[in-house]
Amino acid sequence: MPAKMVPKDLVLHIAVNMGRLARFAMEGKHARINMFLAETEDHLRELEQSQFKRRFKPTLVFFKQKFETLKNSKNFNEGWAEEALTWANILTHRAKLA
Repeated sequence: MPAKMVPKDLVLHIAVNMGRLARFAMEGKHARINMFLAETEDHLRELEQSQFKRRFKPTLVFFKQKFETLKNSKNFNEGWAEEALTWANILTHRAKLA
């Protein structure tokens, strides 16, 4: 069984996945999008159950809302990809707060 990741690592994994999701959307690889959305959701669930720092909570709350919107959208267009890439950047920079 793999070891549990610390919050910072979880945030970085989510950020990397968001970047991949943006790329897959631009390439039209919808099956890959669904696979990485599910993996990202698993990481997000694990992050929520971890002991992340209180100052990271506003970012997590806002990201969860945006992620739900992205996850429930089936229109993987350029705007969708841009939103995913924006969150990849935000989470990369804010991982140190987790």
